[in-house]
Amino acid sequence: LEATSAGMFSLLSGLLCFCALGCGQLTNREVDDGKRYICRAIPLTGDASCPVTLLPELNAGGQEEELRNTVMQLRETILQQKETISKQIGTINELTTKLSLCASATADRKYDKGGTWGKDKQNTMGDVPGDPNETIDTLGKTMQGLKDRLENLEQMRANISGASFPSELRDLLQQRLGELEKQLLKKVSTLEAEKSMLSNATAAYRLKTESTLNALVERINELEKGGGDFISPEQFKLSLPQRTNYLYGRIAKSLPEMYAFTLCMWIKSSASPGIGTPFSYGVPGQANEIVLIEWGNNPIELLINDKVAQLPLEVRDGRWHHICISWTTRDGQWEAYQDGEKLGAGDNLAAWHPIKPGGVIILGQEQDVVGGRFDAGQAFVGELSQVNIWDRVLKPVEIQSMANCTSYVPGNIVSWLASNVEVFGRGAFKRPLEICQERLPNA
Repeated sequence: LEATSAGMFSLLSGLLCFCALGCGQLTNREVDDGKRYICRAIPLTGDASCPVTLLPELNAGGQEEELRNTVMQLRETILQQKETISKQIGTINELTTKLSLCASATADRKYDKGGTWGKDKQNTMGDVPGDPNETIDTLGKTMQGLKDRLENLEQMRANISGASFPSELRDLLQQRLGELEKQLLKKVSTLEAEKSMLSNATAAYRLKTESTLNALVERINELEKGGGDFISPEQFKLSLPQRTNYLYGRIAKSLPEMYAFTLCMWIKSSASPGIGTPFSYGVPGQANEIVLIEWGNNPIELLINDKVAQLPLEVRDGRWHHICISWTTRDGQWEAYQDGEKLGAGDNLAAWHPIKPGGVIILGQEQDVVGGRFDAGQAFVGELSQVNIWDRVLKPVEIQSMANCTSYVPGNIVSWLASNVEVFGRGAFKRPLEICQERLPNA
């Protein structure tokens, strides 16, 4: 045992000495070259040259610099994209605000179906604003501004398409801009339609104003000339006392083409059977363009283009009555008033037929040809006054105010003036009219 232990100790000492001799320790005179060596145990029978394995030289500084540059580039790219996104979001918010303001302004400009505007913009005519040209100019400027915004939007969209955004962000922005573009196009179309509507309303307003002014000028001229034996030009009545074919009155004016009208008059008759024909309007090719007639035991009838509607009116009591008949070509709707109260209404009376112009208005006779060939059996017997015609459907309050003597409104197409009514036949004549209060049913 002792011999074995001594042998192993000798072997280990030999190995250590061999490694120390083979590897060659550094002396104080040798310079450190920066290299490091690894010593390892080898068997006695192995290669004694003691090969040295060098550690690879590390270059961590270059890799760190490259990573730092990459991070900085990514950071700059992100900041640029963030700034661009902020600008686009600001633009989108601005466009959204403009759309909201535009929608609000458009809502304030709209008027309802009855032609009534806001309280701050009401006018005495009741149909269109006082200065429609200013409204049209404002709409035009608004439309031009929206079109400019739309062009900027298209340019912005093109710029976004060429930018190096992430695909999801680019798609989101393009989708949002596409929606805004559709909203702008829709708003522009709405404003153009509204501008066209205002232009049409302005033309109608101008025609209505001119017609009203012409009626007022005509009335002023009559007042300046004087009404002869009458208090005022409209304060007279046409008296047709006999049922003949030669007593009648003729209105000097004709009618224009009309798509609606209201005919009002004061009427007094006790004739039987039937009061006859207080009003008839004939045109070439149609003698019964507008006729108001009661003959025999039939009720009063309204004829439009030879189409008939029976009216629930009763005026054969020898007292004054105020009657109004309104009609519109839209679905042939009609209404009948007596003494300010609506007694009947209907439709499908000569629907979509315009009243033809250039005819003859006869009071007291029914025309078989334009202006003549009267039948004594259809002649009116009684008195007529204040026969007026408008080219629109009067409101119920307007009719009531005339029927209860609150006001008198001359027709804008045919107004009751002494100079407008010609009398034919011995026995037919004009007389002063009783004051309005004496004509009321309860007078």
